[in-house]
Amino acid sequence: MAFHHAAVGDSADVSTSVPRTFAWVVFALTFGLLISDYMSRQVLNAVFPLLKVEWALSDAQLGMLSSIVSVMVGVLTIPLSLLADRWGRIKSLVLMAMFWSLATLGCAIAESFNQMFVARFLVGAGEAAYGSVGIAVVLSVFPKHMRASLSGAFMAGTMFGSVLGMALGGIIAAHLGWRSAFASMAVFGLCLAVLYPIVVREGRIGAQQKVSTASAKRPLATLFASRSVICAYVGNGLQLFIVGSVLAWFPSYLNRYYHMNTDKAGMLSALIVLIGGGGMILCGILSDRLCRNAPDRKISLAITYCLISGFLLATAFRLPPGIGQLTLVCLGMLVASGTCGPAGAMVANLTHPSVHATAFAVLALANNILGLAPGPLVTGMLADALALDHAFQIIPLMAIASALVFWYGKRHYHRDIGKSGLPDTATAGVA
Repeated sequence: MAFHHAAVGDSADVSTSVPRTFAWVVFALTFGLLISDYMSRQVLNAVFPLLKVEWALSDAQLGMLSSIVSVMVGVLTIPLSLLADRWGRIKSLVLMAMFWSLATLGCAIAESFNQMFVARFLVGAGEAAYGSVGIAVVLSVFPKHMRASLSGAFMAGTMFGSVLGMALGGIIAAHLGWRSAFASMAVFGLCLAVLYPIVVREGRIGAQQKVSTASAKRPLATLFASRSVICAYVGNGLQLFIVGSVLAWFPSYLNRYYHMNTDKAGMLSALIVLIGGGGMILCGILSDRLCRNAPDRKISLAITYCLISGFLLATAFRLPPGIGQLTLVCLGMLVASGTCGPAGAMVANLTHPSVHATAFAVLALANNILGLAPGPLVTGMLADALALDHAFQIIPLMAIASALVFWYGKRHYHRDIGKSGLPDTATAGVA
């Protein structure tokens, strides 16, 4: 059975046909490489104590080894995504995976802090554009009405990969040493990178087709051409301010107010991360199922996710420590990342298909600049001034700002779709 769908921005008589099984193989391999990406990125955190002792490193130096990857991702994600849109996404993905895997292998053989820093620098350069290019490839082989589900599921891979990287890295390091932990992540990535181009070829996912709309003349302009797409970037970034804050500080919260040891606090926090990742998938699927014939309802659902998560988390952190509080935190985090699916669908619908990798790079940059980077910092500042429990009572209020941005985008969505010349997802179908 094949998926039949008109690509966004294509004229009505232009369509692509991709076998259902092959489409899911593309998703599985691309998702697997995303897991490898974040395993290679986060394995470092699991071996911090071993590196600190062996090389007599300061906490600041350990922090530099971690942050340099994020810095390189922030600097290079847009230019490398744009290059991939022009040069070829499949070739770019394979090259990226090879690059970060070999750099991770370099981490395994590093003999000093300086060598490890250079290796981590290269890991960041290799991983910079993978997420944005990967989701563009995935969306190109599935019907448009599945975009929220696929965006949410794909982005959830970042959380799953992070947990696996830290958990497996810690286990391997404990039994075989920290060098084996890095080497294992590298081998996993290299194996997938070799398999990927054998199975997934540019020709099999369909060549990018010419578009008979005004947007084809200046595809890059569609990245910021509408109020709705800007609202998708900003609204999702603001919502992830809450997610980033809770994920970064929840282990400390458990340590201070539940008196948990770091191992128990880490395990419970990892569970919260997995719940958040599962929520991305479930909320994306729900968005597609409920809004198949009315895509603007996805934005309404994103607003609902914002308000529900904000209410649950604000209520939770006003309760005394206990099972009731933890239950509400879990429920709040289940829907807190739910905006990722609808936001991803909005970005794909409102931008030209030839620059989808670049569009998702802009979304990723907004997620980091507006949410994941400042969230933990602001929470720490509030904790210094008010105590961490009071800071957690304030942070969920950001959901109101996110909801207002999505609401503004919803008001202009249909008008922006009409002006862009890109058909709405309601026209998509599956054979």
